[in-house]
Amino acid sequence: MTTPDVTVTVIVYNDAVRLPRAVASLRAQTHADIEIVISDDHSTDGTPEVARKLAAQDPRIRYLRLPENSGGCSAPRNRAIEIARAPYLMFLDSDDELPPRAVESLLAAHREREVDFTMGAVRRVRVDNGRRSTWMPHLVSERRTLEGIAADPRLLFEHLSTSKMYARAFLDRHRLRFPEGIHYEDQLFSAQAYCLAEAFTIVPDHVYTWYIEPFAAAASASISNQRHKVSNVRDRVHVQRLIDEFLTGSGHEALREDKDYKFLKHDFRMYAGDLPYRDDDWLEAFAEIMNPYLETLADGAYARLPRPERVVLQLLRDGRLADARLAARGLGHPVAPRRVSADGTGATFWGDSVPSSERARRELDVSDLELDTRPFPLAHFRHEITGLDRGPGASVHLAVRTYDPGLRLPVGPQRAALLLAPGRRRMTVPFRLDPVRPGVFEGRVRLDLSAARLSLQGFDGVRHPVLRLEQQGLAHSGLLLAPLGFPAATARVDYRSGALPHDVTVEPEGRNPGRLQIRWRPVGVTARLIRPVVRKVDRPKVRNAVRLAAGVLK
Repeated sequence: MTTPDVTVTVIVYNDAVRLPRAVASLRAQTHADIEIVISDDHSTDGTPEVARKLAAQDPRIRYLRLPENSGGCSAPRNRAIEIARAPYLMFLDSDDELPPRAVESLLAAHREREVDFTMGAVRRVRVDNGRRSTWMPHLVSERRTLEGIAADPRLLFEHLSTSKMYARAFLDRHRLRFPEGIHYEDQLFSAQAYCLAEAFTIVPDHVYTWYIEPFAAAASASISNQRHKVSNVRDRVHVQRLIDEFLTGSGHEALREDKDYKFLKHDFRMYAGDLPYRDDDWLEAFAEIMNPYLETLADGAYARLPRPERVVLQLLRDGRLADARLAARGLGHPVAPRRVSADGTGATFWGDSVPSSERARRELDVSDLELDTRPFPLAHFRHEITGLDRGPGASVHLAVRTYDPGLRLPVGPQRAALLLAPGRRRMTVPFRLDPVRPGVFEGRVRLDLSAARLSLQGFDGVRHPVLRLEQQGLAHSGLLLAPLGFPAATARVDYRSGALPHDVTVEPEGRNPGRLQIRWRPVGVTARLIRPVVRKVDRPKVRNAVRLAAGVLK
C-alpha cells in the first residue's frame, strides 16, 4: 500500500444522516491522495451500516469502530491517529464539511516551509437561517508564518483543532494527543499545540465549514450549546485549570494574562449573555463554580475588557446575583444601568450605592461610559417594557419605562416613538414619556401591527422595535427590553393594501438582551402560490428595468 499524503479523520457518533455529506466533502478534495478514516464512537443507530457502505465505495476510506462509547471527541480521534498512515493529519466532525481546496491549501503551506502545523479560516453557517460568517476573521486574514504563539497570543482565541493540518512527527515528538475523559478538549489540545510548536503557518483560505445549530433540541445540542447545564460550567472551568497547569509546567507563564483575557472575553462572556434567563438556583451554582476560578485570573485580563463586562463580573464576584442578571441585559449594546451613584471624587458607579471595597470601586466605576456627556445620538438610556396587554385584533398595549441615569433628558414630558420596519417600509408610532422622578420616565403606547405597511409579496421574518427620542434636532434610537417571561401572542392580519394575509406573533426574544420581538409569517393558499411569483418579479433588477422602460415610454 502506498503512503497517502494526508489522513483526514471523521469522528462520528449516531449521525448516520450527516456522515455521507462529510465524507463526500473529502472525496471531492482537489488533492486526492488522502486517507479517510471514519472513527465511530460506538454508534447505536445506522451509522455502522452507512460507514461500511461508504468504505466499500472508495478504497481510500477506512472504518474504525470503538468497542465502547467514550462520550467525547478525544478517544475516536486518538484511535484514528494510531492507525493513520500519512505524515500529515486533519480532523473533521461528521456534521461539518471541508471545502474542496482545504487539503490542497494546507498541504501546500507545509511543503512551502517546514512547520509543525498549518491553519486556515473557518466558515460558520447557521443552519436555521443560512447566515454565513468567518470565525475569528482578524486572526486569519493574511498569510503569515509565526515562530511560536508569543508572536501573536491572540491566536489563543482560535482554539479549534479542526481548522488545522498537523505534522504527524510534531504530534509524536511531543506525545501530543487529545485529552480523554473531559469536554472542551480542543481548548487544551490547541493551547498545547500553540505552545509546543516552533513554527506554524496561517493561510487566509477557507479550510473548514462549521455548521451551527443554535436552537437544536437539548438531546442533540453540541457541548457548546449546553450552557444551561451546571455540569457544562464545571467542565469548562476544569479544562481552564488544566491549561493553566500546562502553561506553568511548560514555562509559558508569560502567556497567562492573554489566556485569562481569552477566557473572560470568550468563555465567560457566553455564559454572561445567558444570565438573564437563568433562575436563582442556577445562578447560585454558577457563582459557586465560577468565582473561585475568577479569583485566580490576572488583574490585567480584567482591565482589557469593556466596562459593561467588568461590571457583570464584579457583581457576580460580590454575590450580587440579581444585579448581575440585570447588568447582563446590556452586554453588547449601549444600554444604561437603571441607577448610578457618585462619591466625593466625581466618580460614577453602577447601582444605587457606592461600592465599599477597592476592587469593586475599580470595576464598577462607569465614569468611562460618559453617561452625562457623550453626544445625544450615542447616549446610553435603558428602555424597559413594564406592562404588556393584548388589545383587539393584532394590537398590543405597552407600558414603557425609560431610565436616564446621566440626566440627559430635560425635565418635563418627552416626545418618543416606536420604530418598526417589516420589509422596506418603516412604521412610526408616536407617544409621550412623562417624568416620574429624576432620571425616570414612563409612558403608554398602542402598537397596532395590522397598520404596518408590507410589500406585495408580504414579509416573512422577525423585527425588533426600537424607541426613538429627540432633543434639539438630534435623534437617539435604543433597543426596547421586554419582560422575559410573557406568553407569545399570535393574531391573523387579513388581506390589506395589496399585502397577503399574515400571522403576526408578539413574543420575548428569548436570548441576547431580550428585546421585544415581532414575527411575521405569510399564510394561506395565496402565500404558497402567489408569494414565490411576486418575489421573483419584485427584485431590484426587475424594478429598475420597469422604471427604465417607463422612462423611455414617456
